[in-house]
Amino acid sequence: MGMIGGGTGSFIGDVHRKAASIDGMIDLVCGAFSSSAEKSIVSGKALYLPEDRCYGSYEEMILKEKELPADVRMDFVAIVTPNHMHFPPAKLALENGFHVVCDKPMTLTLEEAIALEKIVAKSGKLFALTHNYTGHPLVKQAKAMVANGDLGNIRKIQVQYLQGWLSTAVESTENKQAAWRVDPKRSGIGGALGDIGTHAENLVEYITGLKIDELAADLGRFGEGRTLDDDGNLLLRMENGAKGTMSISQIALGEENNLAIRLYGEKGSLEWHQENPNQLITRWLENPIKIFTPNGNDLYPEALNVSRIPAGHPEGYLEAFATIYKNFVTHLMAVLNGETIEKPDYPTAKDGVRGMKFIYAAVESDTNNAAWTKI
Repeated sequence: MGMIGGGTGSFIGDVHRKAASIDGMIDLVCGAFSSSAEKSIVSGKALYLPEDRCYGSYEEMILKEKELPADVRMDFVAIVTPNHMHFPPAKLALENGFHVVCDKPMTLTLEEAIALEKIVAKSGKLFALTHNYTGHPLVKQAKAMVANGDLGNIRKIQVQYLQGWLSTAVESTENKQAAWRVDPKRSGIGGALGDIGTHAENLVEYITGLKIDELAADLGRFGEGRTLDDDGNLLLRMENGAKGTMSISQIALGEENNLAIRLYGEKGSLEWHQENPNQLITRWLENPIKIFTPNGNDLYPEALNVSRIPAGHPEGYLEAFATIYKNFVTHLMAVLNGETIEKPDYPTAKDGVRGMKFIYAAVESDTNNAAWTKI
């Protein structure tokens, strides 16, 4: 793979590189790691890449890699830049024959997302969006249980994603991660909505297999001078008639990364917490509580297939991220070999558009005093 963004000092770039390497299927061969050509080359050298594969810009990288022999050039590119720099390199890569893995949310605007989905379809190339939490084995177990009807008809959903790292004005310090996330020019119209709300939305739709039909959003902007949301409470109506609530915040003082989901069906319920990802708690109408763990004998194949280590050894954030890469590259290798995978299991451009529509619907609802708004 090649990489765009993720240079020295980047958090998410380092995460992508580590995750991509876990299963031994992917090598980083080139990169344009910064908007500064000098910083990009320094970053590439620090990753032990040859200087001629450390590029000064993503345009240079894509066009020069295209000219290399097929067995040398990158097969796909990972885009790990701030939101406003997702669309331009993704478009150029797809139009020049390269597959793409992109960090979420997919683009800066809904218009870009819709355009990119069309570009993906026209190019015939693969596109993966790194909603990494869907890569956890027990999230896949939860999805399989719902799909199999184990819980019966889903009636109620509760999802939360609570952080506290923006409780103070860290964007006015040296914190680069905060600075771009509170800037509409780089983040888009959603603050916490785009950063963590899209994860919550994607997790709900992934596990349940249901779409959010409409929502009512009450967003907060507690940080002084912030124009983007840093907090929010949403009511959800699902396409099957189920009701839901979503709470998101980046000013929930003391919270670290408290993503959790609860589903309630006619026959049973389940509960999963990202901060304790190796337990899926289930409760039943007539049977006792049952707790699933990775690599247990009673897991569905979908969960066992991405459980990498023996039972009792925790699998976490990087492994979940790695699952997105593993499933994407398994699909890519099948394509390169002229084979077909019926239902590849990773988030796609379609999920990216759903995420952007969620952001726009929530902002519109909040603007209209939490009015019910269709996605």
